Amino acid sequence: QVQLVESGGGSVQAGGSLQLSCTTNQYTMRNYCMAWFRQVPGGEREVVATLSSGGSRTSYAKSVDSRFTVSRDPAKNVLYLQMNSLKPEDSAMYYCAADLRPLHRCNVDYAAPEDYEHWGQGTQVTVSS
Repeated sequence: QVQLVESGGGSVQAGGSLQLSCTTNQYTMRNYCMAWFRQVPGGEREVVATLSSGGSRTSYAKSVDSRFTVSRDPAKNVLYLQMNSLKPEDSAMYYCAADLRPLHRCNVDYAAPEDYEHWGQGTQVTVSS
């Protein structure tokens, strides 16, 4: 059973940092493509970053590249999203997602939300100017 539990959201001023966590289980961490998505009220859910099942490949949306870093701690079964140099436009509900898919499709270019099978409940990030 795949369970994803996000934490770490909050309020921060522009230029600040936050680290989001997504706790799962060992099987998911080892076998699933993991991703972070975000969504603002009335907007579409968009991918932020992906991390392959082996942890060897990452990809990022252009809007966050060089500011955000996705990583994992396999010993703790936790996926992270380190967010630096935050901007007000980064404010959104952030979701952790997991899906079984070939390695080459664990990429932001293949990250339609409707194609991801498992989702966490989300954690809110608010960046003030």
